[in-house]
Amino acid sequence: IKQGDYYLPNLVLAPEDTNYKIGKYGRMKLNYWKNNKKAEYTILFMDGKLNRYLHEIDIACEERIKAIISQLVKQENVTEELKETNQIKWVGKMNSIKNRAEEIIFNELIYV
Repeated sequence: IKQGDYYLPNLVLAPEDTNYKIGKYGRMKLNYWKNNKKAEYTILFMDGKLNRYLHEIDIACEERIKAIISQLVKQENVTEELKETNQIKWVGKMNSIKNRAEEIIFNELIYV
């Protein structure tokens, strides 16, 4: 576009579908990209694919966490019987398992 004596680029953002729900892990990925991977963030934002990608990351993280938690529960023999007999120990083990699963997700999907 010519503005006076100068030609300026006609940059327009692509229309983005904003119907995607972005959860905890999608927001964490967004924050990481804004602070550490500005090029990838800008490319997806300009192409109008950012919200869809963050939604997909969020879903993938949730599914992977569920799978990891179920594997760790079986490995460590955390059962409903333990929940009935010693709730404090059960809660402690489940919190430990969830924290480990989230650390795995952070290293595999979020902070890469």
